[in-house]
Amino acid sequence: MFKQGRHVVLILLFFILSFFIGANGKHFVLVHGAFHGAWCWYKVATMLKLAGHNVTTIDLAACGISPIQVQEIHSISQYYEPFMTFMESLPPKEKVILVGHSFGGIPLSVAMEKFPKKISVAVFITALVLSENLNFTSFNQENSTRQGESQLFFSNGINNPPTASLWGPKIMSSNLYQLSPHEDLTLGLSLVRPHPIFNDKKLLLKETRVTKHRNGRVPKAFIISKEDNLLTEDFQIWMIENTRPYVEVKVIKDSDHMVMFSKPEKLTSHILKVARKY
Repeated sequence: MFKQGRHVVLILLFFILSFFIGANGKHFVLVHGAFHGAWCWYKVATMLKLAGHNVTTIDLAACGISPIQVQEIHSISQYYEPFMTFMESLPPKEKVILVGHSFGGIPLSVAMEKFPKKISVAVFITALVLSENLNFTSFNQENSTRQGESQLFFSNGINNPPTASLWGPKIMSSNLYQLSPHEDLTLGLSLVRPHPIFNDKKLLLKETRVTKHRNGRVPKAFIISKEDNLLTEDFQIWMIENTRPYVEVKVIKDSDHMVMFSKPEKLTSHILKVARKY
């Protein structure tokens, strides 16, 4: 009963917050990170919708309920194609607020390069970010072949480089979900899918190249997860310092890598505060 009452109070607070910050009618587009899908936004998306906003959650290729299989992905452009297709479909005068988590910061950065006039602001949540100072090789693919308990997939035969990977329960629980509710870890373990490994480095750099003239025109905000065991606070700060200019940086304490599960109310509050300015 107490927990239900607490959620009702939180929902009312979001209505009030949205009213006072003048963010009604915004369109938020939420982009997930590696292994995950649109499903991971269910808490944040619900709060944003209840506060009166339009919310679109994207399944990247071979993620979530996408019918595409990971062995069909041969380039990062195929991976982020569903997101770019959505951006192309927006009416000419409509602007959206992009929100990207973790590896989702890569397609977010590319969208900023391709569609700068369609984006009011881009919010990076403990996410990788591309700029003229940071290209994809700076990140080592978010450690997609991370040492430890991970499963590798070889679409081209065992003697060739792996084409996809999937982290196991130990990495998920200790590096991503260590502060999240147990039921969200259970949900994650049942829904994650293998993430493609992009072995063609030349093509990868070409398809993720961004410029100051286009990407740099879009305002950027960053949300740091202080107890992130995957992309540590120091690493997040290093990225931010190499990605100027930006409009603001928010820090969420007692949150793990999956901030949308460990601190969904605080995360939504920060997203709405950024939306106030755009």
